[in-house]
Amino acid sequence: MLTVLIPAYNEADRIAETLDGVMAALEGAGVEGAQVLVIDDGSSDDTAAAAASRPGVEVFRLEGNRGKGGALNVGLRQARGKIIVTLDADLGASAAEMGCLLAPVFAGEAEMTIAAFPAAGRSGGLGCVVGLARWAVHRATGQDVSAPLSGQRAMTRALIDAVGGFEEGFGVETALTIEALRRGFRVRVVPTTMRHRALGRTPAGFLHRGKQLLSVARVVWRKRAWRRQER
Repeated sequence: MLTVLIPAYNEADRIAETLDGVMAALEGAGVEGAQVLVIDDGSSDDTAAAAASRPGVEVFRLEGNRGKGGALNVGLRQARGKIIVTLDADLGASAAEMGCLLAPVFAGEAEMTIAAFPAAGRSGGLGCVVGLARWAVHRATGQDVSAPLSGQRAMTRALIDAVGGFEEGFGVETALTIEALRRGFRVRVVPTTMRHRALGRTPAGFLHRGKQLLSVARVVWRKRAWRRQER
């Protein structure tokens, strides 16, 4: 069985379209009986109601905002699948590319796949956060991962159990990548044309990336990422 975990915070205007994309991907991949779980992370809008409007979707509401990693861990406790997919709630129709992540895991070619997005250009930031995350992954594992911040992933349940679940906060993806590679799991980056809501170089965008930078820096410190560990 496969479980799709989608943490969502104030995404009432995008979550239904994202879920439509997920369902299209599952149908295209020939996956039946998948568990699709939206974790409403204390939203103040109608995210939960919008998600529940889609048939076959389970919605778990959190009273307060726990952050991405916290919401994913709540979802993980409800997950029944041997393969876990994590997706962001703001992908919209581009969530239909989820099937690209599934194929290598289904084929036994990787224990985790990561979606790479097209270059953001002016709609993105200055590259500081992704640069730090790439450096940390390389220093900790000796391997280069081009998309260490991407939250669009498919992985075996065995991998996520081995690394002890999801890191709290915005450093969840960097920590997951480091721990998976340190334990010898095979990780593959898959090119996609998925797209996020663009925050751009706006005050909100810089605030978001500032929080990301601090979270990734905390991961670097906690994981002692500058020390390469022997397997």
